[in-house]
Amino acid sequence: MLEASTNGAGAAVEAAAAAPEGVPDPELVEQAKRRSFTAKYKARILAEADACTAPGEVGELLRREGLYTSHLTYWRKQRKDGALKELGKPRGRKPADKRDAELVALTRRAERAEAELAKARRVIEIQGNVSALLEEMLGSDSASRSTER
Repeated sequence: MLEASTNGAGAAVEAAAAAPEGVPDPELVEQAKRRSFTAKYKARILAEADACTAPGEVGELLRREGLYTSHLTYWRKQRKDGALKELGKPRGRKPADKRDAELVALTRRAERAEAELAKARRVIEIQGNVSALLEEMLGSDSASRSTER
């Protein structure tokens, strides 16, 4: 048989085994998640709330949507300040202008070409020095041989 544990874990295992299928484990508590509302949703709810004329209609709207009056108050203030228009814009960085990206690419390409040109000039200079040195060495050898004959 099962022994009783001192920390109560055995009881939780027995309770979980006895719980029927599809029932959530009472030991696990769901983490509350903050709701976020889009600008489009806020504008729609404010339009519906402004259209309410009969007593109790705004309360009915709030209950149906699961909102509070403070939401309406804050959203009306945002609308008045023009913040809802700003909230409708996508978040993050603004996309870079294609011309800027092309300018950066062309600048990099020009820098690489200048570096390659500098390398090529150094190679040509070294080849010229080697050629002059060989000519000098061969020239002195041929001059000394011609006098020896």
